[in-house]
Amino acid sequence: MLLLRPSIARIVLNRRPLRPPNPRCQFPSPRLFTQNSQLLLVSRTTSRPELPYLYVSSTPRFPQTSFSPQNQSWLSRYLTTDRKDRIKSEAKLTIRYLLLGNSLLFLAGVLFWLVSIEVTERIYPTPHEWTDRSRNIYRTAHMIEDPEASEITDWPQIANNYWVLLSRLENPSFDGQGLQPPLEEDRVFVVGINALGFSRKGLDLSTKTEEWRRGYHIALMKAALSAEHLTECVRDTTRNITFPQEYMIGPSNPRPKPVPLESHPAPLEANCVPASETPQTFYAKLLTTTGFSTGQRLDAALAYADWLDFKGLHDTAEEVYDWGLDIAMGALPMEANDAVDIQTGIISSNATYVSQNILRATTALAIHHARNNNLSAALPIFLSVLRSRKHLSLPPIPEPPPATESEPSNWQIIVSWVKKIVISPPYPPPPPTGDEVPVRSQRAICEEAAVMAHVGEILFASPSFTEKPASRATKSSDTARKQQSGLSWTRDAVDISESTLTSMDQDDIDGRQTCTECLETGINNWSKMVRKILKEQQDVVDIKEEKPGTGKGWFWGGKSIQEEEEEEGRWERELELVDSRLSTVQRLIEREANAKKQRSPGGIFGFFS
Repeated sequence: MLLLRPSIARIVLNRRPLRPPNPRCQFPSPRLFTQNSQLLLVSRTTSRPELPYLYVSSTPRFPQTSFSPQNQSWLSRYLTTDRKDRIKSEAKLTIRYLLLGNSLLFLAGVLFWLVSIEVTERIYPTPHEWTDRSRNIYRTAHMIEDPEASEITDWPQIANNYWVLLSRLENPSFDGQGLQPPLEEDRVFVVGINALGFSRKGLDLSTKTEEWRRGYHIALMKAALSAEHLTECVRDTTRNITFPQEYMIGPSNPRPKPVPLESHPAPLEANCVPASETPQTFYAKLLTTTGFSTGQRLDAALAYADWLDFKGLHDTAEEVYDWGLDIAMGALPMEANDAVDIQTGIISSNATYVSQNILRATTALAIHHARNNNLSAALPIFLSVLRSRKHLSLPPIPEPPPATESEPSNWQIIVSWVKKIVISPPYPPPPPTGDEVPVRSQRAICEEAAVMAHVGEILFASPSFTEKPASRATKSSDTARKQQSGLSWTRDAVDISESTLTSMDQDDIDGRQTCTECLETGINNWSKMVRKILKEQQDVVDIKEEKPGTGKGWFWGGKSIQEEEEEEGRWERELELVDSRLSTVQRLIEREANAKKQRSPGGIFGFFS
C-alpha cells in the first residue's frame, strides 16, 4: 500500500526581488553633480551625506569673504588639475607675448630716435669733435628756430639752449679742452678797443680744428641774435616765464599793457630780472676771439653795427662799420692797402685787389649812410662798389665730367644707398674766408643788381644837388630828371635779376635766394616810384583846377596842357606795365618758394636719396 504525502502549498518567488516599485511615468532628468543626491537603487528617500568638497549650501554658514570656507570650497572645485594647467600655460603665454611686444615697442622707439637724430644731423650738421650732449643741444636749438616748425619762435628757449651750449664749449671739463685767453693784441683789436671800449672777453681757439671753431662761431652768433630779441623782455624768477617789459607791473612801468587772453598773469617788477645778457657781450666775444677767419669777424662786426643802427645809436654804428672795414683791409696784401679810402669808404678806381670782404664792408657802410639820409656819402660808395663789381673777372669754364662707360647696376645703386644710410656724412667744407678776389658769377651779378636797386632808390629820393639858387622851373625839372634816372636804374635791376634767376643753376640755393630778394625788392620799388609820380601829377592837376588863372602851370614857361596829358598817359602805361610785371614776378617768386620746399628732403628717407 502506497503511502500518500500530504499536499504542501508552494511559495511563489518574487520575480523582481529587492527592486523598487516601477512607477508609471519616469522621465530621465539631468542630474547636477553637487546638488542632487545620489540615485540609490533601494530607496530614493535616503539623503546623500553632505560632504564639504562636493556640496555648496545655498544658505551661507560663514561670512562671504575671500578667505571663507565657502569660497575656498568653490575655488577648490573650480581649480581642477586640468584647469590649473591651462591657466598656467595661458599666463606663461601672456607674459611671453607682453615681454615680446614691449621689447619690440622699445626697440622701435630706439630705432625711431636714432633715425630722427640722423635726420636732424643731416639737416643741421654739427662738429664731430663735440660731445653727444652738445651736439644734441645744437640741433634742438636749430629745430626750434626753424620758422617752418611753428608760427611763433620761442626765443627764450632758443637763448637758453645756446647759453648751455656755450657754457659746455668753454668748459674744459666738457668740450673746451685746450682753450686759453689770448695773449697778443693785434692792430684791429686795438682800434676797436679805442673806439668802443670793449674789454678782452674772447678766447684763443688756435688749438682747435676749423670745424670746432666754425661751430663755436655759429653758436655765438645765434646767442647774440637771441639776445637781440630778448632785449626788451624780463624773466619772472618765481615762475621762470619770460614777458615783454611792457607787461611788467612796477614803478618803472606805471602804465603796463594788459596781457593777452589765455596768458599768464602779468609779472611784478620785484620778481623780474633781465631775460638775457646784452648783445654787446656776445659780439665783444666774437670780435675779440683769436682763431676766427676774417669773414667770420666781419660777419660779427656787420651784425653788431646793424643792431646799433636799429637801436638808434647811429654814431656808434658808424664806428663799428669803420671797424669792420678795417678788419677787411687788414687781410689784404701789403701792396693793396690803398684800395679803399678810410675816410670816405670809397673804393679806388685804381685798386687791383678788391676782396669779397671789402665789397661787403663798403656796401654795408653805404647802406648805413642811406638809412640815415646821408645820401651824398652813400651814393659815391655805391657807385665805386658797382664799378669794382663790373671789373671782376669771369669764372673759369668748368671741365666737363668724365664720361662713364656704363650706367651703374641695380646692385651698385642699392649698395651706395645703404652706405649713405649707415655712414654719416662729413661736416660741410669751410666757406671762403672772403680774403680772395671774387669772380663775376651769377650770384655776383645778382648782388650787382641789388647795388643798382640801391642807387636807383637814392637817385629817386634824393633832393637836387644844385648848389646855386635856381628857379622853381629848374628845381622841378631837376627833380623829374632824377626821378626818371632812379626809375631807370631800378628797372634795369629788375631786368637783370629776373633774367639771372631764370638761368641760374638749381643747386645754387644761396644765389637763387639772393636773386629772389633782389627781384622782389626791385619790383616793389618800381611800383612805388610810378605810383608816387602819378600821385604828384594828379595833385598838380587838382591845384590847376582849383586856380584856373595860373596860366600854363605853376610858373611862367611851364608845360602845356597837351604835354602834361601826354606825360600823364605815359606814366599810366608805365603803371600798367609794372602791374603786369609784378604779377609775373610774384608767380616766379611763388614758384621759387615751391621749388625750395621740394628741394628740402621730404620724409625720413628723403635725406638718404
